[in-house]
Amino acid sequence: MSRLRRRRFLQLAAGVMGLTTCRPSARPPTAGTAIEADQRFDWRQFAGTELELLLDEHPWTSGLLPYLPDFEALTGIALKTRIVPEPDYFAEMEANLRADPVQADAFFLPMDSTAYRLWGDDLLLPLTPFLNEPALTAADYNLFDFPEGFRLAAMYPPHEPESHRQRLFGIPATFEAYILFYNKRLVNQFLAGRVPQTMAELVQAAQQINASGQAVGAVMRGVKSDAIIDTVSGIVLNGWGAEPTPLPFNLWFDGDWQRPRFNDPRIVEGLTTYARLMQAGPPNIKQMDWPEATQLFQAGKAAFYIDASLFGPDFEQDGTSAIATQVGYTVLPRVHQQSLTGHWLWGLGIPRRSRQPEAAWLFIQWATSQAMEVKVAVATGGAPRFSSWLTPSVYTEAINFDYALAVQTAMQTSRPTAVLHPRWNQVALAIAATIHTIYDGVEPKLAADQLQATVMQLIANEGTP
Repeated sequence: MSRLRRRRFLQLAAGVMGLTTCRPSARPPTAGTAIEADQRFDWRQFAGTELELLLDEHPWTSGLLPYLPDFEALTGIALKTRIVPEPDYFAEMEANLRADPVQADAFFLPMDSTAYRLWGDDLLLPLTPFLNEPALTAADYNLFDFPEGFRLAAMYPPHEPESHRQRLFGIPATFEAYILFYNKRLVNQFLAGRVPQTMAELVQAAQQINASGQAVGAVMRGVKSDAIIDTVSGIVLNGWGAEPTPLPFNLWFDGDWQRPRFNDPRIVEGLTTYARLMQAGPPNIKQMDWPEATQLFQAGKAAFYIDASLFGPDFEQDGTSAIATQVGYTVLPRVHQQSLTGHWLWGLGIPRRSRQPEAAWLFIQWATSQAMEVKVAVATGGAPRFSSWLTPSVYTEAINFDYALAVQTAMQTSRPTAVLHPRWNQVALAIAATIHTIYDGVEPKLAADQLQATVMQLIANEGTP
């Protein structure tokens, strides 16, 4: 990396820090210190233990696997790892946590409404006691190296930030922000190389390219599923403006579960934009989830793709990607004066009934340490620690500069996409169905009014959590 680009990395990382509130004494330490260097901490205090790991089939998991023997050598703990394909992971994870005995000591935790529901059902073990115990947490493990917005995603009860009752139930492992990927060849061919600067321009350009019949204008997660909600939320947040979107309600509820606002004009505009981009996609767009959408874009057949930033590294893989070196990366085209977006997190947690919770904490601490993050995050581009971006390292030297620039810029305006309500998955499915309705030609405001009524009924059936 050139000296100029390295300086740009540091400037952007400093900007991210400036937008995030941390405790005054909690400065991100210098990255790159080997975890083995802290001789004061006993990494072998649970030698001879066997841990069972339950992990999603995810780029983060692929990035971690080569280093698992290092953990075993460092700690004397044997690992038994079970990896489940993502379409099946959520159901298997939940069944496992509810089983007796639990067949996992540490697991890949979605840090959203799923984690909130698991916490509400008393299935998660709090990690705060481990963090506060010097014998179990190395002195150089800095929790405040993670942005506050990332940490708060798994701190419960969510209504009482910084209270004595609030505890941490998950450690960030990798994050995704929602950015725009574009095919440089197709943008040059159809748009004279000009990347759309606003969402309205993006929709128009995608429809123009799609109408040519020579390429797909845009590809999106089009399946009617609650799994598309975070990408949808990123697009809706882009048009939301400066008004706060605090948890647990986020932008979808006006400070109270009894006041949903799904027919707010800003939400209607965001859902309509999503549907219009789907209309600029292939005929089978309503059957496409992220694997199919990603495959189509990676094959060089689509001009634009809005989705999780963590897909970026795969697009640059020579031999497996038809568009290596031909992908452009940028923040979401703005709706108003500034591009905005959302983020979603995977983390690591411990089941309430884990047989080896303290040894499991050593694994989580090691896997999310500074030294490991800069290695594992090469596979995801989603390093959640400040320090991974602050200092030239294995991480920053390994990833595409334009991609890193887009992700770092997105981080500066990114907000959580989580909504902490036990029936949020059902609401998210209703949002996906509404996008299909708009795609099929129903007037957007009419579709949004129906969504508002549907959500009010769902919430009424649940009552206030």
